Amino acid sequence: MPYVLILLGCIGLGLSCFGLLNPWMHRFDIFSVTWLSAHRLEILDPIALSLSTVGGLPATLMIIALWCIYQAWYKRYLNIAFICSGILGSASVGWALKYLIDRPRPDIQYQMVHVYGASFPSAHSIYAMALACLVMFIFYKHSYAKLIMSLACLWWLCMGFSRVYLGAHFPTDVLAGWSIGLIWIAILKIWISHSEFGKTKYF
Repeated sequence: MPYVLILLGCIGLGLSCFGLLNPWMHRFDIFSVTWLSAHRLEILDPIALSLSTVGGLPATLMIIALWCIYQAWYKRYLNIAFICSGILGSASVGWALKYLIDRPRPDIQYQMVHVYGASFPSAHSIYAMALACLVMFIFYKHSYAKLIMSLACLWWLCMGFSRVYLGAHFPTDVLAGWSIGLIWIAILKIWISHSEFGKTKYF
């Protein structure tokens, strides 16, 4: 399963990087942002704004801190390492790419939220996908695994859509963010599974 996720992530990252150079995909990016900004709904605005707050790095760190405390209570220390390295590692990769690529954000007239940093990739999308993958890998044997995985998928999908809806990112930024989170967590899962740690029952 992790190998399939890496493949999907590489395809997504390749497409998003290609979009930086392809004029047609760039026009699609701009069209998506302008169309959504012109068709915003009052019922969706507060939801998207809330996702922007909850999906940011400070809130994500708070979520994983609480999650790690819960894992520590049950002495699942490898899970804690998996969670922390998953979020912090993927975030580091994302912010390094932001600095190196330095893609401008959508025009300020479309932005509903305050933004900082470059546009590519979407950090919110990285955090959302990384968190969702961590949840799916850790709870895949849970009695409510299907429900948990469905909610995890809904989380990263809604987060990615909200970034374009709010005018903070282009679709290719979101795709790149999803892909980075997917690849990073899948690689960590493979490393753990093939290491001495993987022989322990930490899930």
